[in-house]
Order: sequence, then C-alpha cells, then structure tokens
Amino acid sequence: MELYFLGTGAGMPSKERNVTSVMLNLLAERNVYWMFDCGEGTQHQILRAPVKISKLEKLFITHLHGDHIYGLPGLMSSRSYQGGDAPFTIYGPVGIREFVETALRVSDSHLGYQTKIVEFEEKAEFVLYEDEQFVVKAAPLVHRVDSYGYRIEEKPQKGKLDATKLKELGIASGPLYGKIKNGEAVTLENGTVLEASRFIGPPVPGRIVTILGDTQPCEHAVTLARQADVLVHEATFAEDRKELAMQYDHSTAIDAARAAQEAGAKMLVLTHISSRYQDAEVERLREEARTVHDETYLAHDHFRLDIPARKPSPAAGEAAPL
Repeated sequence: MELYFLGTGAGMPSKERNVTSVMLNLLAERNVYWMFDCGEGTQHQILRAPVKISKLEKLFITHLHGDHIYGLPGLMSSRSYQGGDAPFTIYGPVGIREFVETALRVSDSHLGYQTKIVEFEEKAEFVLYEDEQFVVKAAPLVHRVDSYGYRIEEKPQKGKLDATKLKELGIASGPLYGKIKNGEAVTLENGTVLEASRFIGPPVPGRIVTILGDTQPCEHAVTLARQADVLVHEATFAEDRKELAMQYDHSTAIDAARAAQEAGAKMLVLTHISSRYQDAEVERLREEARTVHDETYLAHDHFRLDIPARKPSPAAGEAAPL
C-alpha cells in the first residue's frame, strides 16, 4: 500500500505544483489504484508517474471546486483509450453526476467501459463502501461548499501459518496446510484432530489511511483520522495567514498537525499548498507542523509514501509490544 501524490497545489497550478490529486496504490492488495480528487492536468502528471490509468478502479471526489475536478473528463476519456475496460466508479457530493454527464455529452465522448456514479449529501459520518478487504467511511468537513473526508480501513488479515510446527509433527506441505490456513480442523489417519487455531499466528491488523478535502479545523477531521497510519491534510497557509485561512475555510499547517496529534495518527502529510509558498519558503509549513506533530511530511508532486503493514496483534495472554 502506497500513496502517490500527482498534484499538491491549491487553487491553480504553479511551476512547482499541479492541483490536487493523490493515488492510493493497491496493486499488491487487489491489482488496482484508487484516486482521490482529479484536478486539471492530472492525466499529464500520470504520464510522468509509475501509474496506469487502465488500472484505476475508483475515484473519490472530496468536493466540487474546480481544482479538484477539472481533470476528470479528460482522465475518463484517456482511460478508455488506454485499455481501461473494467468498470469505473466515481464517488462524490451531489453535483458530480451532473458535471461528469454534461462534460461527456457536450464533448460527444464515448467510453469503452461501464461507469457508476455514487452521490451523497450526508451530514454525519457514514459507510460509503465495503467489501471483503476494505471499508471506506466518509464524513462532512467545514468548507465554503460541501466537502468530505475519507477514511480507508483495511480489514484484518489472517495470521501466518506456522509450517514449522506442522513439520515437527511429520506433516509434509500439501493440501492439509491449505485447510488449516482456512481455519478448518484436520483429522489425521491415526485419528488425531489438529485444531487450526494451534497452527495459525495472531491476525494482522489492517492499515488506516485518511484523506481529507479542503476544510477548517473540525471534529470530523479528527474522528476520521483516529489512530490512522497516515493522515493527508490540507495545509494551504502558514500560521501567519491564519485569518486568511479562516476567511476561506482552509487550514494552516499547525491546524493539520493539531488534528493529527489529537487523532493519534502516526504520520501526517501536508498537501494543497498555496502557490505563495515557493522554493525554500515552503519548508516553513513543515517546520511549523513539526512543532506539534513530529512525523510530518510535506508532499510535493510525485512524492511517494509507503504505508508499512502493521504488526500482528498479540496472542491472548501476551502483552502488546511497547
């Protein structure tokens, strides 16, 4: 699992940053990518990234401001041209359907794949999507238009099979291993019953990724990020522009750090950076945030962040590692 930032700027593109878009690389988990927001020029950024549009499965839109959606019609057309024939689902606030359908109709675009659009306008946290691997939750934030944050929860994985213990009992690798791995009790020829729980390690907790849209500091920014492995939070302004951030319903780098600290998020990634911060000046944002939350990263275009697997849960009676 990896985050790849295609665009990290706010409002309009600059020479150093394109507007907002981030990929969640799930190739190892399900051989697909999930995208969050799709600002103008996103498909151009993909040309310089190790990303295949054809493997893009889902797109989550945080809100309908142009710097988060203007790249969508072009991306959808290019996905069709580049062999993307699997279904594609777009999630977003009410209005995203009208935007997409109007752009495709007026431009007479024809897609070679099925598209599903899921709109919502909930005012509290809710489950947006769930399957056997992931749960995606969403909640409203505080911005000039309806803006949402997303919490992606990976479900716990089965513990590792203890093959050494089985071999000590004289059981060679084969079909019995598969049955035990699936949690089935196995009866040997001599009548001995092997309970699967004796040979499977503790489950591995799933990872949690939180990606927020534009927002002022608010309660849902914290609840969505609770105990997350990584929180992606806008940091449009430095602290000396706090009044401007409040005026336009944005956050400062310190606002983002406080949310991460309160939520207990392990890593914080700052993005959606105003174009007023160029070159060395942009380092102020990270420096300010680190006064509150030490493990803070400042995203730039084509920045990659690996999200390591969590350690197995301690078995019953064991103490959790410090």
